[in-house]
Amino acid sequence: MPVSKGRKKAKRRPTPPPKPDPVKAKGPSPTWYVVTMFALMGIGMLIILANYINLLPGGTSNTYLLIGLAGIAGGFGMTLNFR
Repeated sequence: MPVSKGRKKAKRRPTPPPKPDPVKAKGPSPTWYVVTMFALMGIGMLIILANYINLLPGGTSNTYLLIGLAGIAGGFGMTLNFR
């Protein structure tokens, strides 16, 4: 009886080198970035509270509310780049 040919083994490719982790490559956020992020959120919250307690000049105003919300939104926006 004739002998069958064996299957050819697939050629193995060398494993590619591991890709560097992008978070480790950039390193941690600088201290001033973290301080600015929390300061914007805190100042925005204080402006909103002072507006409702009537501590700001001109009485309660929607302008102060929008300024406070913009500060809070700016702080939360900075959290997107926080490492």
